[in-house]
Amino acid sequence: MDVNLLQIAAEEEQNPLVPPMPELVIGLIAFLIVFGLLAKKLLPRINEVLEERKAAIEGGMEKAEAAQIEAEQTLDQYKAQLAEARHEANRLREEAREQGSALIAEMRAEGQRQREEIIAAGHAQVEADKKAASLALRQDVGALATELAGRLVGESLEDHARQSRVVDRFLDELESKAAAQSGTKAEAGA
Repeated sequence: MDVNLLQIAAEEEQNPLVPPMPELVIGLIAFLIVFGLLAKKLLPRINEVLEERKAAIEGGMEKAEAAQIEAEQTLDQYKAQLAEARHEANRLREEAREQGSALIAEMRAEGQRQREEIIAAGHAQVEADKKAASLALRQDVGALATELAGRLVGESLEDHARQSRVVDRFLDELESKAAAQSGTKAEAGA
């Protein structure tokens, strides 16, 4: 049992959770050396990298805000240009409408002028046809009257000058009678 107690006492002295004092001191010194090296060499570099990241992030945010402001300004410019383009399109549309109205009015006036010319030409043609028909009728009536008068008298009235005078006198008398009748009808109607 004594042997067992000695073994238990020896085991208590070598507890694995509690290291021996010289190892603890050496470990502590080694830890401080490594910590000192890390603090002097690595920590400033880590802080520098963190500061760079912070600056980059803040710069990125500032750039993003600047880009946002620029985008808003560009959007406002585009909206202004769009409004101006719409205004210009409305102006051009109105101008085209006015030009169309003026063109329609001009075409109507031209059509009216052409119509008047056609009507005037038609009246002139009718008047010319009327005169030609009147002349042809005079000649036919004259020839028929001369022939009839020649048959009644029993003598030929072939002399052209005499025939023309007789026909003209006869037709003039008919026209004056017709004018006198239309004048009395006009007075009776009034």
